[in-house]
Amino acid sequence: MDKYEPLEIVGRGSFGVIRKIRRVADGQLFVRKEIDYRLMSEKERRQMVNEVNILNNLKHPNIVRYHERHVDRDERRIYIVMEYCSGGDLAAIIKHFKARNQRIPEDTVWQLVAQMMLALHECHQGRTVRNAANGTESRVVILHRDLKPDNIFLDEHHNVKLGDFGLSREMACAHEMFAKTYVGTPFYMSPELVTGSTYDAKSDIWSLGCIIYEVCALRPPFLATNQMELNNKILSGNVPPLPREYSSDLARLVTSMLSTKPDMRPTTACCLSHPRIQTYMRNVELTQAYVAS
Repeated sequence: MDKYEPLEIVGRGSFGVIRKIRRVADGQLFVRKEIDYRLMSEKERRQMVNEVNILNNLKHPNIVRYHERHVDRDERRIYIVMEYCSGGDLAAIIKHFKARNQRIPEDTVWQLVAQMMLALHECHQGRTVRNAANGTESRVVILHRDLKPDNIFLDEHHNVKLGDFGLSREMACAHEMFAKTYVGTPFYMSPELVTGSTYDAKSDIWSLGCIIYEVCALRPPFLATNQMELNNKILSGNVPPLPREYSSDLARLVTSMLSTKPDMRPTTACCLSHPRIQTYMRNVELTQAYVAS
């Protein structure tokens, strides 16, 4: 770790800190998770290793980039070096607008939606894994399982960077990708998680629908004073309408993502075909072509 200069602490967790660092060779900034794994249970250690392995396989402009890790066995610490997102997180953006009693402009919302959807699509579309033992190939997809505004970061140009894959899980092809493990943050839990049913990638779609709603309304779609009340609201599927400043196109997308029936929710591929998202993607391609010329 001598090739990095330690800077200020930018976050704290149960097992250590997140520190901004500067690479000595070229001055580039990164963040480093500094984790004391002596305090971790075996399950928590597995989650940490799982996050590193998943991030190492995910290389997408809208996903936080993993760079390297270093284990100090004497000090029982692991250092994970990742992309630095100087724009903070989406939770802070929502808090900023709420404090000023202002709405996030719809064009900005669509830009965020498109980039969040592209990041999630990269996870859900999966990758091909070859079994060295028998030569067979299988498709492995990633369920994030903890989508919330705090885990959606922004770079200096306010581009989305999906992060925090500590609760994520790699699973086999679509017809096998079911689990029952309770994970996630209560406000963004899908109905199938509330009831303890099996779930798949459509649970991530629900959580992202909750996030998009919160970006517009500056509050989650389901609020309650206790877990039982929250569970009942989620299961009812009664979502308050979006503020009138937003278009019916955006409202319909959110409503479809927050269907209580998983089969009725769109896939990431379906969402990416939406005309507004397609327009954003074409504009990005044109900008990139202009810069490259």
